[in-house]
Amino acid sequence: MNAIYILWLRQLKRYFRSKSRIVGSLGQPLLFLLALSFGFGPIFQKAGGGNYLEFLAPGVIAMGILFTALFSGIEIIWDKQFGFLKETLVAPVTRLRIMIGRTLGGATIALIQGIIVLIIAYFIGFRLSSINLFLAFVFMFLVAIIFTALGTTIASLLEDMQGFQLIMNFLVMPIFFFSGALFPLNDLPRSISLISGANPLTYGVDGLRGALTGVSQFSLGTDLSVLILTSAVLLVLGGYLFSKIEI
Repeated sequence: MNAIYILWLRQLKRYFRSKSRIVGSLGQPLLFLLALSFGFGPIFQKAGGGNYLEFLAPGVIAMGILFTALFSGIEIIWDKQFGFLKETLVAPVTRLRIMIGRTLGGATIALIQGIIVLIIAYFIGFRLSSINLFLAFVFMFLVAIIFTALGTTIASLLEDMQGFQLIMNFLVMPIFFFSGALFPLNDLPRSISLISGANPLTYGVDGLRGALTGVSQFSLGTDLSVLILTSAVLLVLGGYLFSKIEI
């Protein structure tokens, strides 16, 4: 447990020491909240959808978590190139513990990002109509775990940061746009519905929206079950691939 804690703490220290990283990662969620909520809000309301900011905010919170969690995998490649990972792997600690420590650290950072976006959304005008912050934090942490583990899984297979960034850019926007973060999933074409149904972020956004606003498309039990199962699968897969890393 000591090794897991140390690796978790290392991730957090690196995050809090990089002020530019904190500020820069909030730019895109803030842009989405301001531009989309005030730009499309009147149209959404006229269409009978209600307050668009209340619908949008949970999706943008999930977006902040998604981006931070997925791109945390690049630290594995960074550590590979500068020798830190080699020093870590030769320590008398199982690779599974190393992977868990790094994943928990990345997920905690992503959770902090999500909480910051939630606070920003509140000051912009987002109000909780169903206050269940504990359940909201559970959904946020599960989303963070899933995509941090996915980032670790992909990073374990790659050697260069440029390739990792290209793959992340290829994955991150489809995952976000097909999650129901920006638009309701009702009455979509069947092909889009199938893609959204296979997207784990869909259940994260839906669960977070249900916890914060009381409105969700699926039951919260379904959302939790899918997220827990997906996180377990990705942690096992990420742990296996991380254990196969050769330095």
